[in-house]
Amino acid sequence: MGTPLRAVAVVVALATLGLTPPASAQAQADFVKAREPFAGSFLVSLKDVPRGQATGQAQNQAQIQAQIQQTSEQLVGRYGGKLKSVFSVAMQGFLVRDLSDGQARRLAADPAVKRVFQDGTAKVADTQANATYGIDRVDQRNLPLDTKYTYNTTASNVTTYVLDTGVRKTHSEFEGRAQYGYDFVDEDAEAQDCNGHGTHVSGTIGGKTWGVAKKTKLVAVRILGCGGSAPDSDGVEGIEWIAKNAVKPAVVNGSFTFDTPGIGDDAITRLTAAGVTFVVAAGNSSADACNTGPARNTSVVSVGATDNADNRASFSNYGSCVDIFAPGNNITSASHSNDTGSTNMSGTSMASPHVAGGAALYLAGNPSSTPAQVLKALTDNATSGVVKNPGSGSPNKLLYTAAFGGDVPNPPCSGGSNADDVAIPDAGSAVSSSVTVTGCDGVGSASTSVKVDINHSYTGDLAIDLVGPSGNAIVLRKAGGVGSASGIHETFTVNTASENKNGTWKLRVTDVYSYDTGNIDSWSITF
Repeated sequence: MGTPLRAVAVVVALATLGLTPPASAQAQADFVKAREPFAGSFLVSLKDVPRGQATGQAQNQAQIQAQIQQTSEQLVGRYGGKLKSVFSVAMQGFLVRDLSDGQARRLAADPAVKRVFQDGTAKVADTQANATYGIDRVDQRNLPLDTKYTYNTTASNVTTYVLDTGVRKTHSEFEGRAQYGYDFVDEDAEAQDCNGHGTHVSGTIGGKTWGVAKKTKLVAVRILGCGGSAPDSDGVEGIEWIAKNAVKPAVVNGSFTFDTPGIGDDAITRLTAAGVTFVVAAGNSSADACNTGPARNTSVVSVGATDNADNRASFSNYGSCVDIFAPGNNITSASHSNDTGSTNMSGTSMASPHVAGGAALYLAGNPSSTPAQVLKALTDNATSGVVKNPGSGSPNKLLYTAAFGGDVPNPPCSGGSNADDVAIPDAGSAVSSSVTVTGCDGVGSASTSVKVDINHSYTGDLAIDLVGPSGNAIVLRKAGGVGSASGIHETFTVNTASENKNGTWKLRVTDVYSYDTGNIDSWSITF
C-alpha cells in the first residue's frame, strides 16, 4: 500500500542539539504506551536532522553511525537505564532497558527525541488446526481444487528473510537452503526454533513439498521465543539486521503482531524504501487491521486469511489496511520436531508466507522491482470477487501465483542498456553513460522505465538525470537528504513522450559533496 520514500540512513542530532535540558514547551512528551508492556524496556526514535546541520557537511556512513552512538550514549547517561542496541540503518534511535516510566517520559521530552515507545509484547499470529490445501488453491482461479500446484519458477535467485521463532534448518523440506541470520532472543548466531511457528512458516514460503517458491534461499531471523512471544524491540532489532545484511532481490515475511501502536514503523518504512518487500500477517482478532502493527504500515503487504471454502477466516483481521487474502486455515507445513515431520496450523501467520512466496516468484523474473511494484503485481494478478465476507473495507483479492515466474521478454524496440562501468568522481564534474536506440518508431511513453544500478559509498551525494536525444534532462533524483552506503539500485518511471525513441539517451550522474566515490554499474531504458 502506498509508495515509500527511499531512505535507509539519516544523520542524528549532535550532543549540542539533543542534550540540553528540555524547555517547558518540550515537556509535551511523545510517549506511546504498550498494551502488554515488557517491563523497563523502551525503544527511542531520534529526530532526523538535515545533513547540512551535521559537523563537516559531508558525512560518511561511519561518521553518521558514530553520531547516533554518541547521542544515544549521552541520552542514556542523562536520563538513566542501560543502552542495549543502537539503530542507524533501518531507523535512527536506540533501545534502552532498566528504565522507569518516569525516566522514559522525561527522555521523551528531550529535544533530540521524536518518540519513545514502551516496549510491548510481540506475538505469533496463529492457532492450531488440521488438514491442508494452501498451495493447491493459489495457482487456480476458482474452486474446486484440482489437487495440483503449477509453478513457472522456483525463485532460486531470491532470498527470503523470516522474522519469526527461528527455523529447523536441517529439515528435509529445505534441502540445505535454510540458514541462520541472527537470534535476537538469545543474542547469538543460532536461530534455532523451539516453538515450531517459524519452521512451519518457512516451509510454506520455500519448502520442497509445501512451499510456494520451492528454491528460494531462507534466512531465519529469530525475534520470538519458545512461547511465541518476545519484546516488540526484538522485532525492530531484526528489521535493522535485515536492513544491514539483505541480499537482493529479497522478501521479508513477518508472521507476527506488534503490541505497542506504531512501534517499528520507521524501521519498516526505511527497509521497504531500500528496496526490500515486506509481507506481514494482518492479525487474528477479527478486527480492523489498521489497529494492528506491523499490518497498519502503508509500506508493507498486509495479508488476511481465507478458509478452504474461500470464506474470510473467522479469526482474520480485515479492512483498508489489508492488501490481499491467502489461504490461512488448516495449512500443512514443516514441523520443528524432527527433520521429516509435518504439522497443521491456522492463522494469518499461515496466509502471509503464501504471499511472501508469491512475491519471491514475481521477483525471480523481475529482480529490480520495487516493493510498490511487487505489491501492484500481487494485487493486479489476484483473483477478484471470490472471497466471501471479506469484511468492511477489505479488498476482495485472493492470491494467484500462476501468473508469475521466468524472465519477462522485452517487446520489440523496447529500449536498450549499458553495463560498462563509469567512475563517479568525488565532488567532481558530471559523468554519463549512453544508450543509443535505433530502429524504433515514434516518441517515448508516459511510463518509461529507467533501471539504475549505481555503487556509491553515500547515495545522498548524488544527483541523477536522464538526458534525452534532444538534450533535455529529466530529473530522476536530487542530491541531499538521506542516503546510504548500499548504492542506488532502483527503477524510475518517467514521461519521455516529448522525446523521439531513436537517438542517444544518457544517464547523467553528479557527485555534489566530498569524501565519497562510486561508479555507474549499469542502466537501461524501457519504453
